[in-house]
Amino acid sequence: MKNAHLNHVLWLTVATIFISTSGALGKYIDMPIPVIIWWRCALASVFIFVFCKYKKIKLKIYTGSDTLTFIISAVFLGGHWITYFYALKVSNVAIGMLSLFTFPLITAFLEPLFSKVKFDPIHILLGGLVLLGIYFLAPEFNLESTSLQGILFGILSAVCYAIRTLMLKQQVPKYNGSMLMFYQVLILSVILVPFLYIMDTSAIETQYPYVLILALLTTAIGHTLFVNSLNYFKASTASIISSTQPVFGIIIAFLFLNEIPSWNTFIGGTLIISTVVIESIRSKNKSKQ
Repeated sequence: MKNAHLNHVLWLTVATIFISTSGALGKYIDMPIPVIIWWRCALASVFIFVFCKYKKIKLKIYTGSDTLTFIISAVFLGGHWITYFYALKVSNVAIGMLSLFTFPLITAFLEPLFSKVKFDPIHILLGGLVLLGIYFLAPEFNLESTSLQGILFGILSAVCYAIRTLMLKQQVPKYNGSMLMFYQVLILSVILVPFLYIMDTSAIETQYPYVLILALLTTAIGHTLFVNSLNYFKASTASIISSTQPVFGIIIAFLFLNEIPSWNTFIGGTLIISTVVIESIRSKNKSKQ
């Protein structure tokens, strides 16, 4: 049981590292955000489709209600990605990623509404730590501040991500994680097609290597591994453990974009990431019972 739990945590950590590349890529890629997301989804759908065929994973959707769930959750995924990339563009990778990772708190509060999981009072304490961390990220409430704009976009992204994760959690027992991710990106690529006609897409000629990395490493592999992890953790636990993403994201942004976070960002980030350590220990202890 112990080795199995450590193995699941390892794969969730690998998924977290891959997904964390989205920060630097989202900041660096020079195209309109809906166009970036369309390329991300279109290419990822091809990669995941090929993988599903290779692994002989069934792509059949069993019921109409499941189809509706796939569509709605894909819309929330699109809302998450678009607002997240706006957060990265108007502020920086550190603030964009750290504000997004209020989503474990949001997930923890919403999960009892989506499943039979009982609300855990300890999440109130964890939520307090996250909110204090947010205060350090933007101590002054000034809407003209790019930091505050980045935080607000990040929190909106977090709400969309939490709802999407909780909706997919209900589908994990019935469908393969790769199949779920395939339909997510396929549906979203169809929804975003109109933006190709109203926004400039010519920059793809120079940006395609980075878009390919975003589609394959970040999306096709990273997000599929994360969805698969929902088989072994509560959605709130998986979300909080994966909150190490900002740590990896900030390191990647420093190495490739030369972004150096402020001391306030370090303090706020430490408070937010401390929830990861607490929940990781708690989930490990629960698995032993």
